[in-house]
Formats: sequence, C-alpha cells, structure tokens
Amino acid sequence: MLINFLCIKCLFLQLSFHFIFVPLIPSQVLPPYAGSQGEWNLLHESIGISAMHMQLLHDNRVIMFDRTDFGQSNLSLSSGRCRFDPYDTVLHTDCTAHSILYDVATNAYRPLMVQTDTWCSSGSVLPNGTLVQSGGYNDGDHVVRTFTPCDDDQCDWIELPQHLSERRWYATNQILPDGRIIIIGGRRQFNYEFYPKSDEDLSFPQTFMLHFLLETRDYAENNLYPFVHLLPDGNLFIFANTRSILFDYKQNKVLKEYPEIPGADPRNYPSTGSSVLLPLDERNGSTSVQAEIMICGGAQNASFALATQGVFIRAISTCGRLVVSHANPSWVMEEMPLPRVMGDMILLPNGDVIIINGAQLGTAGWELARGPMTRPIIYRPSEQTSRRFSVMEPSTRPRMYHSSAIFNPHIYYNFTNVVYPTDLSLEAYSPPYLSAEYATVRPKILSLNETIGYKATFQVRFSVEEYLSAGVVSVRLIAPSFTTHSFGMNQRMVVLKILEVSHVTSYVYHLAAVAPSTAEIAPPGYYLLFVVHAEIPSSGMWVKME
Repeated sequence: MLINFLCIKCLFLQLSFHFIFVPLIPSQVLPPYAGSQGEWNLLHESIGISAMHMQLLHDNRVIMFDRTDFGQSNLSLSSGRCRFDPYDTVLHTDCTAHSILYDVATNAYRPLMVQTDTWCSSGSVLPNGTLVQSGGYNDGDHVVRTFTPCDDDQCDWIELPQHLSERRWYATNQILPDGRIIIIGGRRQFNYEFYPKSDEDLSFPQTFMLHFLLETRDYAENNLYPFVHLLPDGNLFIFANTRSILFDYKQNKVLKEYPEIPGADPRNYPSTGSSVLLPLDERNGSTSVQAEIMICGGAQNASFALATQGVFIRAISTCGRLVVSHANPSWVMEEMPLPRVMGDMILLPNGDVIIINGAQLGTAGWELARGPMTRPIIYRPSEQTSRRFSVMEPSTRPRMYHSSAIFNPHIYYNFTNVVYPTDLSLEAYSPPYLSAEYATVRPKILSLNETIGYKATFQVRFSVEEYLSAGVVSVRLIAPSFTTHSFGMNQRMVVLKILEVSHVTSYVYHLAAVAPSTAEIAPPGYYLLFVVHAEIPSSGMWVKME
C-alpha cells in the first residue's frame, strides 16, 4: 500500500485530514525534496460524515466517526436501521450514520452504527487488532466501544455501557507493553484507569489520581488531550499545557519533572499543538535507544478569550525537541516557516515528520480560528537546522476544527453562511517521495515474515530497479495512530537493526533484520513494515509483533 495522505479532508492516506496515512522511512542521499512539493487528489466530494476521529486498521480499512448529538449526517444507515436514543440532545430517532469504514484499496466506504455519543473521545488498538474506543459526551462518556475487522463486511461497533470508572471526555489513550490500554484525564478528570480490567483490578481502586493533571489545568480546568508517549524504559512521558513529567503508572509515581517548554504558552486543547515521539533507533542495540519528543505549534495564552470576541491573534510558530532519555534534558527550540494551531504531526516512513492542517490565527473551538494553513510542512529531524523545514504544495480546501482527519469547524453541519463551511470530502496527499522521479530507487517488498517475535531475526526479500546503494537501506516499523484533535495517540516508529543485505538475482535483494528488543520499544500488535532505500520508502506491509 502506497503512502499518501488521505484527507477527509485529509486522509494521510491522510483521512480528511483525517489522515489515514500509511508511513514512510529514513536513510540519507537525496536532497530535501528539490523540485517536488507533493500532490493532492480528491477521492470523494462527500463521504457523508465528518471524520472527527480516525484509525487505520490492519486490513487496510480506516474507521472514521463523528459525534452523534448534532442531528442528521449526510449518510443513511443501511438496511433501514435507525438509532433510538432518548438521551440525545437533538434527535431521539436518527436513521443516519455517524461512523464509516473506508476501504483504502477500493476507495469505497460503508456506514457503521454508533448508538451513544462519541464526541471528543479517544482510542487504541489492542494486540489482536480490535479498536477500543473510549468515552465521549452525554450518554457516551462512560462507554467503551470495540470494532474488530472482519472479511464479510458484517462487523460493526459493539458498545459496552458503563465500562469506564469515570467520565472520559477529551482523554488520551496509550497502549502498554502488557497489551492493556491506559486512559488518562479528560475534562475535569485528574486521574487515569485501565482497559481491560483484570479480576485482580476489580479488588482495588479502578481509578488512580494523577495530581499533575490537577496542577496543570488552566482557568477553565482545561489540560485536555494531554500528549502521552510510552518510552523505552516502560514509563510514560505526559505533557499538559506547558509542563511534562516522567510517570511510572505501575507505582502511580512521578519520577521526574522536565523543564517547562519555553514561551509559557499552552500546547494542549484548546490551544492545540501536536506532539510525536521521534523514531526509536535500535540499529546500534537496545541499550543505546534515545527517546526524543517533539512538540510543534499551539495558540498563545489569550487566544481563546480574544477569539470569542472576534479578535484572532497569531498562532505559535515554535517547535521544541526534548531528549527525555538524557539525565538532564533541556528543550531545543526551532521556528517553523509558518505559525500553526490545530496541526497534525505524522511520522513518515523515512523518518521525516509532516505537519498538516490547521490555522495561522486563533485557537481550536467552534468558529475560533482564521487563516487556514493549507500548506503541509515536512520536517527532517536529522538535517542541518537551516534545512529541516520544507513547505509543500497547498490544498484548495481549509482544514480547520475538527481536522484530525476531517473538516468540520461548526457545532452542526453548516454548509452555507459561515466563514468555513463544513467539508465532508475525502482528499489524499502524496508526499514528495512518491514522485515518479524516485521510482527506480523505491524498494518493493516481495516477501517477509508476517509474525515476528521480540529479538528474533526475520527475513525480507525486496527489489530495487536501480543498483542498491550500500549503507542507505533501513527497515522500519510504524504503529498507525488513533488520530483526533491534532494528536496521534499510540503513534510510534522503530528503526530495526539489519544484520545483512545480500544480492539474490537481477534487482532482487534479501535482508535479515532483528525485531524490536522489548514490548516497551514496540508494544504487541500490528505494525506497518517499510524498507527504505536512499530515503525513499516502499509500500507498507503489515506484520504482527507478539
């Protein structure tokens, strides 16, 4: 499967931006995308819903869903089904869909049934490939919903009422090394819990206080969708507004507080910057893996209050990098070419980071942003500072709130008489490395192990039309994210150690690589594997870590 962005307005395979993106990978050699700025393609003028949330599944389908409490969508449920909800604040009987399953291969989609409100919820994929979606609003705030891929197109959401101990609205999920999910925070929730709960858990408190979330809330008690990343030592990096900690969730203990990010401006919703854990590199062995966090964009302190009065001030233009594995880390700040709030950050298979969607002025929220950021930016972490940022080809479509894969800047679907009308389109952005000029250096995976165990040696056979350049081949695993509100939960990349690369015949090569060393480096589950040659990635192939 090729890596492009699908925008649903941006399905990466960007899904609306709605990314469904299938990632890419790093090496060396090629210049920073000279002469190519990527390409946009419209896949659907309308998919019927706004994709507030999205997740790429291991069967190459993307699940997308919106909130349910705004009235009818533009897509009917199939087979005469209707949703009956006496708690819905707009419609008690609704025969339209608020979720779809999009097939990347066929560019087709089908409606799914969601019963309770999923507004501003969170999600993770279990090791068996089942999507677990948690919380929401109103009658959905204590609900867990699951979706398991199937071959017959009969699968749909399964809802588990009152399965959460606390109300989870704007919470963040992270898959853990043991396959459980930790669910952190939410509006006025300064605590965390786990899913699934074991029999042992039922004998102890189901919710655990996290004072850091209490300390970092703003005047409206907001530190929503905190940035959470699982680190190689098994602890969590948690960032809320301007502060961050190293957190041992097993002992409910803060091990370290990191320096405050410079600038004193918040980065979490509604100020809405974005964050990634940069690729974890095991090429030199597991003992030397460096963990580095990157956070970009956001809104200035006064942005929300001013925007409600019709004054839209400049978004934040800085990015900060923090090597959290160092004993005494400090933030290294850089300036993006353009300011951005509500931008999505996605790891590409070649190790670059794409920053896409959002606005130049204002903040996240209904009608509170102006100046759409239609140009993606590609950031090359290993380049010299002056060559790291490249500005890409613009889209013709604004991608504002909620652009995590969709574009819906309104409380309801508003198509007229608003500054930025609701856009239900699905659009794809292809990064520069997919340009035809790189066809001869692009690898094609011919065969590989579909299941790999930790520390195991596994084989990959691939072809390259042009003679293989020594030292510029890498193998990377990418865990696709659950994307909403400009943050990709569970997103991570691991660069693997290669033991040998040998020439088989003609343009065919064989390589032996070593799987991730621990579940802390790569939690169990499905990953996209890429072979990258001279910074040009192959299509991704699914493998399962277990």
